[in-house]
Amino acid sequence: MYNNWEELKQSINGCKKCKLCNNRTNIVFGDGNQNADIMFIGEGPGADEDLQGIPFVGKAGKLMNMAFEGIGIERNNVYIANIVKCRPPQNRNPESDEATSCLDYLRNQVMLVKPKIIVLLGSVALKNILGNEYGITSSRGNWVEKKGILYMPTWHPAALLRDEAKKIEFWKDLKQVIVKYEQMS
Repeated sequence: MYNNWEELKQSINGCKKCKLCNNRTNIVFGDGNQNADIMFIGEGPGADEDLQGIPFVGKAGKLMNMAFEGIGIERNNVYIANIVKCRPPQNRNPESDEATSCLDYLRNQVMLVKPKIIVLLGSVALKNILGNEYGITSSRGNWVEKKGILYMPTWHPAALLRDEAKKIEFWKDLKQVIVKYEQMS
């Protein structure tokens, strides 16, 4: 584990721990306030993210930004990262060996950020962080506490693009995050 951001970022440069490195344009490390109380974790970069090297800048990211704006979350006040740092081909879910290869980077990011709340965006983030016994449909909207951190599982913004009905649940989950954060502050 690295004790500062510079060493952690250097450690990931040129990473070849899994086959995802073969087709990447950029490593998508993370974005936002490195001292945020709220952290968002998605599954992995898409095409736009791979090109720009920034998480959640494509269609799903734009939708998430609209939700942030509507609920009063400043994107630059939260920290956003992914389970894997390189784009899986055709935006498929990361395979377990790929996720495992990247999890130490993510754990180190969490250690450095020290968030009070982590929002898990979708099934891949949920299962890799809290375990395979969790399912997104049954877990979303319900708080889970582990090691002093509160987790809120919710839909991945890409799921909202496929199923408009999930937008209301996503919105409600983000509202819960804001209310809980305000109670903690």
